[in-house]
Amino acid sequence: MPESPPLILNLLSGPRNVSTALMYSFAQREDTAVVDEPLYGHYLRLTHAPQPNREELVRMLDTDGVRMIREVILRPPPGKAVWFIKNMAHHLVALPTEWLADPRVLNVFLIRDPVQMLPSLVHQITEPVLRDAAYADQARWFRELEAVGRKPGVIDSRDLLLDPAAVLGELCDRAGIPFDSAMLRWEAGPRPEDGPWAKDWYHNVHRSTGFEPYGEKKAPFPEKLRPLLAECLPHYEFLHRHRITITPQHHGSTQ
Repeated sequence: MPESPPLILNLLSGPRNVSTALMYSFAQREDTAVVDEPLYGHYLRLTHAPQPNREELVRMLDTDGVRMIREVILRPPPGKAVWFIKNMAHHLVALPTEWLADPRVLNVFLIRDPVQMLPSLVHQITEPVLRDAAYADQARWFRELEAVGRKPGVIDSRDLLLDPAAVLGELCDRAGIPFDSAMLRWEAGPRPEDGPWAKDWYHNVHRSTGFEPYGEKKAPFPEKLRPLLAECLPHYEFLHRHRITITPQHHGSTQ
């Protein structure tokens, strides 16, 4: 019998959502190759969004989003059963999205409570807007995929940090791949899969050797972010209702 085509596991995250840790986790699997935000250059070219070292990145990165979908996202490297794509949901701006419903693609959304996320985001983007937080784009793609019978999985980063083995185990079950305990640990420091923006965004994850224990922010929520929080919350709450949950038997269900 012919071998099954590689699984394309497409993560559609927002910023500051432990997405890099999840990419590092999958990079520990011998059957998996990973790629870091292949559509970032396209997003920067098209939106002129304020980002750290923006002009340097535009010169370095491939900014043709259609080509990156065709030649990177939908072209898994040979010899691997899983092709893990770390994407930011807002990077898909003004691109064809039929590929999201490709039978080879399993879409997974990674979300985080904006009360916890937004105070972190301002360290890189001092005046963030709804686009920068990605919740509206995540909710849009979720609804569109559900409408064509390709309902994606949703992981809340809080659940992932509280019980990495259980959440990763359920995700692997849904993907039809075995859970590998190697996914729980990695070497500290920069990694070869890092994009060139790592120096501005990945300080914390480079100090880690696994998923950090979950902790709530203790500082008061910044008043200047309250209007943006009000915009983000309805999208987050919608997605949160669909998140993967874990039963005591270590199998998930979708609420």
